[in-house]
Amino acid sequence: GGGGGFNNNNNNNNSSSANNTQVRRRGKRMSEYELWEEKQLIASGVLDVREYSRYDEDSGLGVLAPVNEDREEFEIDLNDAEPAFLKGQTARDGIEMSPIKIVKNPDGSLQRAAIEQSAKAKERREMKQNEERMMIDAAPRDLNRPWEDPTANPNDRVLAGELRGLGGGIKGGSSTFAYSSSASSAASMMQKGVTFGFQDTRPIKEQRESLPIFRLKKQLLQAVAENQVLVVIGETGSGKSTQMTQYLAEAGYTSKGRIGCTQPRRVAAKSVAARVSEEFGCRIGEEVGYSFRFEDVTSPETVIKYMTDGILLRECLLDELMTQYALIVLDEAHERTINTDVLFGLLKQVCLKRPDFKLIVTSATLDAEKFASYFFDAPIFTIPGRTFPVEIMYVKEPESDYLDAAVTTVLNIHLTEPEGDILIFLTGEEEINTCCMALSGYLEKLDRSLPELLVMPIYSTQPSEVQSRIFEPTPLGKRKCVVATNIAEASITIDGIYYVVDPGFVKVKVYNPKTGMDSLVVAPISQASAKQRSGRAGRTGPGKCFRLYTEAAYKNEMMPTNVPEIQRSNLSIVVLTLKAMGVHDLLAFDFMDSPPASTLVTALEQLYNLGALDEEGLLTKLGRKMAEFPIDPPMSKSLIASVDLGCSDEILTILAMLSAQNIFYRPRDKQAQADQKRAKFFQPEGDHLTLLAVYDQWKLNKFSVPWCKENFLQDGSLKRAQDVRKQLLAIMDRYQLEQVSAGKDYIKICKAITSGFFFHSARKDPQEGYKTVVEQQPVFIHPSSSCYQQQPDWVLYHELVLTTKEYMREVLVIDPKWLVELAPRFFKPADANKLSRRKKHERIEPLYDRYHDPNMWRLSKRRG
Repeated sequence: GGGGGFNNNNNNNNSSSANNTQVRRRGKRMSEYELWEEKQLIASGVLDVREYSRYDEDSGLGVLAPVNEDREEFEIDLNDAEPAFLKGQTARDGIEMSPIKIVKNPDGSLQRAAIEQSAKAKERREMKQNEERMMIDAAPRDLNRPWEDPTANPNDRVLAGELRGLGGGIKGGSSTFAYSSSASSAASMMQKGVTFGFQDTRPIKEQRESLPIFRLKKQLLQAVAENQVLVVIGETGSGKSTQMTQYLAEAGYTSKGRIGCTQPRRVAAKSVAARVSEEFGCRIGEEVGYSFRFEDVTSPETVIKYMTDGILLRECLLDELMTQYALIVLDEAHERTINTDVLFGLLKQVCLKRPDFKLIVTSATLDAEKFASYFFDAPIFTIPGRTFPVEIMYVKEPESDYLDAAVTTVLNIHLTEPEGDILIFLTGEEEINTCCMALSGYLEKLDRSLPELLVMPIYSTQPSEVQSRIFEPTPLGKRKCVVATNIAEASITIDGIYYVVDPGFVKVKVYNPKTGMDSLVVAPISQASAKQRSGRAGRTGPGKCFRLYTEAAYKNEMMPTNVPEIQRSNLSIVVLTLKAMGVHDLLAFDFMDSPPASTLVTALEQLYNLGALDEEGLLTKLGRKMAEFPIDPPMSKSLIASVDLGCSDEILTILAMLSAQNIFYRPRDKQAQADQKRAKFFQPEGDHLTLLAVYDQWKLNKFSVPWCKENFLQDGSLKRAQDVRKQLLAIMDRYQLEQVSAGKDYIKICKAITSGFFFHSARKDPQEGYKTVVEQQPVFIHPSSSCYQQQPDWVLYHELVLTTKEYMREVLVIDPKWLVELAPRFFKPADANKLSRRKKHERIEPLYDRYHDPNMWRLSKRRG
């Protein structure tokens, strides 16, 4: 099997690392000017030998250490051997691997608008870059002159630092958002003692009794007592998440075990648990606790446990019959995350094996019948919500530029409608920022006597103190406009919203089994989401929803419900988890909506290539270890391989940093300054080692927050990385995997990462950019990467992100020989006598000849 896949390489690695100590570490690539400058300094005798760029202190040989810059051609090819259990089912056998369909009508007005918007976004980005360039070019070259001239034009008095975006932004160019800066807003909050959300001064008992669910308490408990499975329908705000668990605890279900309640999002699990513990009258983590990946706030006394669905799935791995739980509530099940869908199948089995076990599934109204029929025709219990009527308006003609239409609609509402806050749904951070800037620009031109409109963006990468601003009650005589992603659709509730502007789009993660990649695509929302969005306007009072699409588009171009995540995602971690639970025949697993067979085959193939499955498709020892880690299989493979390679300490840090994401912060008004600070951390081996350097420096600075602010790092993300690292370390200790440091031997670290992410390799293309080794797809290094300047021949990337181009995120410089050494099931050295896969894709182009047709010289009929 693949369990000990690394032991046989161990000796080679040790011997090779012994040789490597004599070879100098790859240096930072210097520009011609820097090389010339160094040469002059050496010639003048000013520079100490230890300061030479080619001085190598690690090897002890100083400037005599040989430079390892060998650039021999090394061709590799894909290994075409199929595992026995997948014979005849992979793409090599001509099986069609097509991307999953998430759009109902690809030629409809909504899809055209989505394509148009992405083209406009690209155009805006290019215009902005040109403006910045022109501004720097237009800067007066002699910046001392305006200070001497007493009659100088005040517009000339600009500091060079400001011109290059180093200061507080160019005069008049700063955007006037409602938040000034996260630090000042946090300080003002501390002074005011702000409470977030709807301020209710009534005693807790009275608040609980005012919820719609309270009137049905008796009937609900009776329904739970009489049925093993119950499907509960309740609008957001009916009290189902906070009250149901307490009623069941009061009814004595906790005497037989815990009550578990799953939530699809971390934010929800944490905030609901905090509210319930307050109502229950205990500190959080005592009788009421919560748990999600890398954070567990529970104790042995905990009887009501809120958690993300992923945590319950992990617990299922260790305890198939869920023996510690008497009852489980799957809350917000209509969101249909991957984990919820897998839990459906597993908990259905638990119900059959444990007659005393009870299950409650809660959902929005739409697909309750589907849930009920799946769970042995369970009865449906309905809780009426406390919603007000919402008037829905459609546009008469399809809008081609929905962003522009959204801005216009907001201004119309502000000028013509009575008071009440506005909520706009957009697809992502870039769109939100564009919209906020456009609104701010228009608002400046409006009459000063009009009430003020506060524009407040919210998206996931913002610092949390800025996010919480949107919950503050709107000051009297002003109107708030919240510009949000679909996080505001169900996860968070903002009070005081009377108007919703819905362009009808969302960013969806779609997996393409052909390329084996996830990509974020802007797609039309489903009818269910449209109803959910319009419902947001009727929480506080009667409201209005402005849909920026036609009624025909709503009926004909939107799917009735969202495509479940399990049908449009990479399933390798799900397959690994199910295999570890003993579910061997995945196609026969009782999914509510089966994932496409091609996605399952791709996942099985990936696990086989990683060494987690053997020729028969059974779990290997390595696969069993990988299943214990709550991270993607390529990451867990790298971590286990790093133990054998002797660099698990560094790989732990790198994986934790990759999981945390958004480490660097790049505020709009200080971009150049942020980029300068970021470049100081750059390592010649690439971005993975840059992340390691950031963490190590943070540790040296005693995990200080001011140090993070000074270096434009998100301290929240670094703290999250620290938590992730602790948890991964705890799992390693549990399975006696030792923590070893590689010291200065960076090759070991690069090899460990390669052993997990080998199928994410790319090679420099002679024309432009890179081509992925597997699919020959053109990709590019992102300008923010530490490898952008050096453009190495072979690289490995963590993931691909499609913006204006297919960009590689987190790039590592590699040696192609490692691919063959570390992934023999996937790669093999190319046969020198045959054309390699890459050469087959290349087409010979002759020199330009104006007298003949360019294809005249070709011998074959194919003409190229």
